Amino acid sequence: MAEIEIKVPSLGESETEATLVSWLKQVGDTVEVDDVLAEVESDKITMEITALDRGVLTRVLKQADDLVEPDEVIGYIDDALAPPREDESAEAVESEVQADVAEDDVEAAPAPVAEAEPESAEAVAPPAAETIVAADRQAVRQPMSRLRRRIAERLKASQNTAAMLTTFNEVNLQAVMELRSRYGAAFQQQHGVKLGFMSFFVRAVSQALAAYPMLNAYIDGDDVVYHNYVDVGIAVSAEKGLVVPVLRDAQQLSLAEIELGIADLARRAREGGLSPDDLKGGTFSITNGGIFGSMLSTPILNPPQSGILGMHNIQKRPVVEGDAIVIRPMMYLALTYDHRLIDGADAVRFLVTVKEALEFPGRALLDL
Repeated sequence: MAEIEIKVPSLGESETEATLVSWLKQVGDTVEVDDVLAEVESDKITMEITALDRGVLTRVLKQADDLVEPDEVIGYIDDALAPPREDESAEAVESEVQADVAEDDVEAAPAPVAEAEPESAEAVAPPAAETIVAADRQAVRQPMSRLRRRIAERLKASQNTAAMLTTFNEVNLQAVMELRSRYGAAFQQQHGVKLGFMSFFVRAVSQALAAYPMLNAYIDGDDVVYHNYVDVGIAVSAEKGLVVPVLRDAQQLSLAEIELGIADLARRAREGGLSPDDLKGGTFSITNGGIFGSMLSTPILNPPQSGILGMHNIQKRPVVEGDAIVIRPMMYLALTYDHRLIDGADAVRFLVTVKEALEFPGRALLDL
């Protein structure tokens, strides 16, 4: 059979090139179906190229750090050169043995095997590791990855384009804490996922975006593009940099569906299993610096979106309720918005709506 082409997969909309990061198989290696052959890194994502057929890697046309394009052939596999699998070899050997036994009824005694003398300890002991201590101060220069370069370009473009402004508020998460404490175990048993905080925030944002659709729109030239759906980008810190996979139609999802969707996106982001489509088309973003201990920050917009909500760490603080001072789990919220499209009053009201949806989760049942 002719050699089988190894091609670069589709990189997604507007992605026209990527960098070949590395070959995980070498020329002459046997590959099985679904073995990872190579990794490529585009401006947004790192993708694995897997083998579609069993065979031997015979040629590579591109090397590490070379630029590649979607559907470009970067190597070849020859399926005719693949050695038989272990199970196939065992069946062949068993057939030969049965044939030999049928021809000759005389069973030869096995020849004695001489025991090898053990080598001396000096012969088998590995050499001692040599420790080298560098006394000189060093500065190492390394090229930025394509993903990191793209992040830098997009963030700087966001600063140069949008009129970004940030407004702040704080939210009392006592009601959310009580719900998680009371129903968390039953929720996990029923749905197979923990009841976290993010699902409440996604739900609150979806409700607020319905009331203030400007935060769910973006500027395109002289036009404003509105959406009747909420695709929330969830910022995830992966090994190679920040990625923002998108949770689709969040306004229609239950808390369990939100938690399951976020868990799946986060797992695939960290394992390198996101597809280009997972990163496209978000209408609003949420970032949670609180998981790293951030108390307060000013998140930057994810172009072309017009709004991003920043979550932070939860701290117990004294607050006044009625005439009493009580201790409550408090979080600072930050909303960065594009002031070209969104007035400050609407941004503040939006954030207050998010706050109230979190402090009074039952309000949604009243259709308020």
